[in-house]
Amino acid sequence: WLMFDNMHHQWLLLAACFWVIFMFMVASKFITLTFKDPDGYSAKQEPLILTAVTKVEEVHVPEEKHWPEEFQPTGKAFSGNLIRQPLVHMERLELLRNVCRDTALRNLSHTAVSKFVLDRIFVCDKHKILFCQTPKVGNTQWKKVLIVLNGAFSSIEEIPENIVHDHEKNGLPRLSSFSDSEIKKRLSLYFKFFIVRDPFERLISAFKDKFVHNPRFEPWYRHEIAPGIIRKYRKNRTETKGLQFEDFVRYLGDPNHRWLDVQFGDHIIHWVTYVELCAPCEITYSVIGHHETLEDDAPYILKAAGIDHLVSYPTIPPGITVYNKTKVERYFSGISKRDIRRLYARFEGDFKLFGYREPDFLLN
Repeated sequence: WLMFDNMHHQWLLLAACFWVIFMFMVASKFITLTFKDPDGYSAKQEPLILTAVTKVEEVHVPEEKHWPEEFQPTGKAFSGNLIRQPLVHMERLELLRNVCRDTALRNLSHTAVSKFVLDRIFVCDKHKILFCQTPKVGNTQWKKVLIVLNGAFSSIEEIPENIVHDHEKNGLPRLSSFSDSEIKKRLSLYFKFFIVRDPFERLISAFKDKFVHNPRFEPWYRHEIAPGIIRKYRKNRTETKGLQFEDFVRYLGDPNHRWLDVQFGDHIIHWVTYVELCAPCEITYSVIGHHETLEDDAPYILKAAGIDHLVSYPTIPPGITVYNKTKVERYFSGISKRDIRRLYARFEGDFKLFGYREPDFLLN
């Protein structure tokens, strides 16, 4: 009986141990589920969030291209399967595409990719970049950037000012200097960009620079082009002062301006439309910068082209890129609505393609 009693106690003890172990396991599981590491939970959920974002971006991005080794882009914007450019740049390109498809504006938005256009596009083969020059929007600085990238000078500060626009010495080839097949390859594969500015403010800048201040090394603007415009477009023939902005506007707004442009030659590029300069509806540009937001656009362009670690855009003086509405209104205040409307009719493509508003003084 004593031995049976001892065995009974042992079984009870053993059962109690199993019960304790069982309860401990249940409690441990409960604790694990209740107090699970929040970081671990976040990490587990993160792929779901990223997948959702990825699907949204893929709607707007073309498939990855397989580039030939010779023309493999170096730009970071082409790395991976997605081009993650800020929304503002995507919106600019989308607006451009939509306006290009507008048949009502076709005559103002389309142009042939002629030698005139190819002459405006500068090439950096080393980094697979094409830059279309649009005068009076800070292009001198961009040319300096490309000169350094092409290896003609080691830094922007070393470039003499007289070299920047000397295309025989600055090491910047034009796209027109290549064969047709080489031009097509570069247009298809290179990173391409240009800069725009409010069209009317750009015309004011061109007028002031070429006809008011008139650098000594460009005498033809004052002594050849200005007299030609005055003879044709000045209303008051007894007026003897130099070219006035009103004369300039009347010349630019004349539907038959081209016959005079031919006489002036390539000097007219400072007031030719962006459409005529860069053919934005025919050439698929990677980025379109705006002069008014250049402080943000310049670093973005350098990064998108994959060259931000090699060169920096020169420091922009404070306020120089800000749109000056008062100045624009002052210049146009003494000009007839008829002449302003004719001017706008010529540059309407530039206004619409790049999202610039029609001036308030034209609407009133």
